[in-house]
Amino acid sequence: MAATFGTPSTVIGLGGSSVSPIKAKALSSSFLKPTLRAKNPLKVAGASGGRFTCFERNWLRRDLNVVGFGLVGWLAPSSIPAINGKSLTGLFFESIGTELAHFPTPPALTSQFWLWLITWHLGLFICLTFGQIGFKGRTEDYFKK
Repeated sequence: MAATFGTPSTVIGLGGSSVSPIKAKALSSSFLKPTLRAKNPLKVAGASGGRFTCFERNWLRRDLNVVGFGLVGWLAPSSIPAINGKSLTGLFFESIGTELAHFPTPPALTSQFWLWLITWHLGLFICLTFGQIGFKGRTEDYFKK
């Protein structure tokens, strides 16, 4: 039965015409250049095992020492009572407490919470960024003369 599917057959209802398999013909023209398979310039053999990468695999070079020292390096100066006898960390945590007191309602746009939130986190991210630059620069000898 499998052999009958590949042979021309008679279709009932079309007056006994035979149906033969249709073969696709390639269209060609003198206006078209012959098609060549374009090579991807990003796939260079031998580089990264045949794969092209813009960055090395471990570009961040994550180290938990940087996170720990950066967090301590930000918590220490932000805990100095310099704003009317209060510290930035204290003001931020205090504003969190006052906003959680009316929890389902979000903080108002005029709340001091937003100022302390943005200031505290901006300082933290700056400290972590400089910590990453300094710590990795020292361990990988970027700063040698």
